Amino acid sequence: MCRSIKTLRPPVLPEEATEEDIRAAALQYVRKVSGFRAPAAHNREVFDRAVEAITQATADLLDGLEVRGQGQAAARRAG
Repeated sequence: MCRSIKTLRPPVLPEEATEEDIRAAALQYVRKVSGFRAPAAHNREVFDRAVEAITQATADLLDGLEVRGQGQAAARRAG
């Protein structure tokens, strides 16, 4: 049905995940959970809301993760 969702945090990903990477992972997740590659018109709104919510939750998670010896992701961006 869909490709595997890849790990988006360093050091697995050489640089920080882009917004596009995060959204693609969220879309794959929603597709997998819903069982639909593309929703019917009557499900489009809830499908899109789920993708946006998961995109934001994933970005928050990646921003808050602390990788041993690297500090918080947010601190890396600020520094």
